[in-house]
This record gives sequence, C-alpha cells and structure tokens, in this order.
Amino acid sequence: MNVGFVAMHYPHADHHDEFVDRVQKVAGVLRSTPGCLAADCWVTAAGDAVVSIVRWESPAAQAASMQVLATADVDVAYDEREVRPREITSLVSA
Repeated sequence: MNVGFVAMHYPHADHHDEFVDRVQKVAGVLRSTPGCLAADCWVTAAGDAVVSIVRWESPAAQAASMQVLATADVDVAYDEREVRPREITSLVSA
C-alpha cells in the first residue's frame, strides 16, 4: 500500500522564495531515501502557499524517510516565517 502526504505551508510574502528553497531541499532528502517514490515542491496558482507532495511505497518506508529527515541538515522548523499553521493531509492508496 502506498502512503503519502500533502502539506500546505503558508510563508509570509517576504519569505516565499526562501520557503520554496527549504521545501525543495527537504524533498531532495526524502527522494534520496529507499522507498520514496516521489517528493515534489509546488506553489499554488495564487502564490499564497508552498505545497509539499510526497509518496512512499509503504508506511515503513515513510517512517524510515522521516527518521533520515530528522537528522538531515535541512530547515523544517515552523516559526514566525509562516503566517498560519501548516495543513498536512496524510494519504493512503485506494
């Protein structure tokens, strides 16, 4: 069973480009882990959100990727650079 998530991030306008860079780096780390099928950075057409979309081959692969991410040299902190909380939706294949 494939699993994944869609995460909506809402950076302040003056941090938008920085946030795109941050999400792209996180996606790169995730893509390098076994079992990660895709990890991409998108932006909404309105430009108000940066979107992470990630897919793994199994829940175990997702858990392993997240452990690698926790020790990687990437910025995943939620702080004042974001105007509202992230919205993360977990997915499972049907």
